[in-house]
Amino acid sequence: MQPFKRSTRVSDLIRQEVSEAILYKLKDPRLGFITVTEVDMPDDLKLARVYISVLDRETKDVTLEILNKASSFIRKEIGRHLKLRTVPKIEFFNDNAIDYGMKMDALIDNVTERHNE
Repeated sequence: MQPFKRSTRVSDLIRQEVSEAILYKLKDPRLGFITVTEVDMPDDLKLARVYISVLDRETKDVTLEILNKASSFIRKEIGRHLKLRTVPKIEFFNDNAIDYGMKMDALIDNVTERHNE
């Protein structure tokens, strides 16, 4: 038995390929610093939900729009580099984990300051 599911292994490869496509292939000047944090895929490998984190919080909606419009181009780039029977459809989503972590950190700091007073 294999230690990981195939969908997990493929999602890791797609995360790497999407990151490289965004970094080296997309030439849109409106794109800032983008980090691909996670790729979630069902077992049938037909859809890749790509979660991104954007450094500039004000441009995250524009960045998501640009990436979703360029998803067919990115899909074609993935097809060139990975040997898959069918290349999954790609959808981009904002990763709120960093925002949630910063909020939790601020709440913990607030409680700690109140406790030390």
